[in-house]
Amino acid sequence: MNISLIGTGLMGAPMAEKLIETKHTVTVYNRTVEKTSDLGSKGARVAPSVNETIAASEAILLMLSDYDAIVEAIFYANRDLNVSEKTIIQMSTIAPDESIDLNERIVNRGGAYLEAPVLGSIPQVREGRLIVMVGSTEKLFLRWKKFLSIFGPDPIHVGDIGKAAAMKLALNQLIASLTASFSLSLGLVLKHGIDVQQFMGIVRESALYAPTYDKKLKRYLAHDYRNPNFPTKHLKKDVDLIIGEAQKCNLQADALQGVQSIIQQALKKGYNDTDYSSLFEAIAPDVSL
Repeated sequence: MNISLIGTGLMGAPMAEKLIETKHTVTVYNRTVEKTSDLGSKGARVAPSVNETIAASEAILLMLSDYDAIVEAIFYANRDLNVSEKTIIQMSTIAPDESIDLNERIVNRGGAYLEAPVLGSIPQVREGRLIVMVGSTEKLFLRWKKFLSIFGPDPIHVGDIGKAAAMKLALNQLIASLTASFSLSLGLVLKHGIDVQQFMGIVRESALYAPTYDKKLKRYLAHDYRNPNFPTKHLKKDVDLIIGEAQKCNLQADALQGVQSIIQQALKKGYNDTDYSSLFEAIAPDVSL
C-alpha cells in the first residue's frame, strides 16, 4: 500500500521506518528537509511539497507538533489542496475540538478523516507495541484497523471524532502528574538520607506503584535527561491543552496548574529538548546523590 507521512520528527521518523519495514511504499515530507535524509536512504520517497505527498498515497499520516502546525502545513500553504478519496489519519496529540475542526475541513474537501493518537514512545514504535486509540465512524475504523495494527497490536475504537483526542489528553495528564508526584517523593527521600532502594521496595509492594517510576529512576539518580523519547517542551504543550480542556468541561485543574508551573521552571533551566523527567530538576534542584 502507498502511505504518506507528513512530519518526520521524534515519533514520525521511526513510524516511517516501521512502514518501510512492513513493506509499504512510503512518501515523506518535512518542512525541514534535513529531517528526511535518513528516511530517503532507507527507501522512502522524499516529496518536495505537501501537495505531492498527499497525491502520492491513499492514506496520509500526520505526525506534526500541534494543531497550528497541521493547519499551516495542510491548509494555509495549500489553497488548492485536493484530498478527494484520500484518508487523513491524524496521530498527534491535539484538543478534541481541534480534531473535530480538522474532520470538517477534510470532509468538506471530499476526504475522510480519523484521529489515531498513540500512547507510547520510540521503543514501542519499533516493537509495534503502541496503544492506538481511534476516533472515527465504526465503518472507517474497521477499514483502517488492520493497517493501524502495524503500530499496535489491538487498535481501540474509542468513539466518534474527538473522543480519542480526549482519551489521549486524559492519559497524558497522568504522565505529567505521576512524574511530578514521584519527583517530589524521591526528593524527600534523598533529602533525608533514606536508602532509595528501600523506598522503592516499599513502593513496588504497594498500590501506589506505577511502572514509570522504575523506568525513569536511573535518569533521576544520574541527573541525565539526554536522548529523550518525549521531550519536556512537548509535555508543556500537552499540559496546556489538558488544562484548557478541563476548564471547558468545568473540571478543577489547580493541581495540574501546579505541574504546569514546574514544567515552566524546567524549561527556564534549559531542559526544553531533554526527557520530561527533567521536572525533577525543578522540584528538587539542590539534591545531591
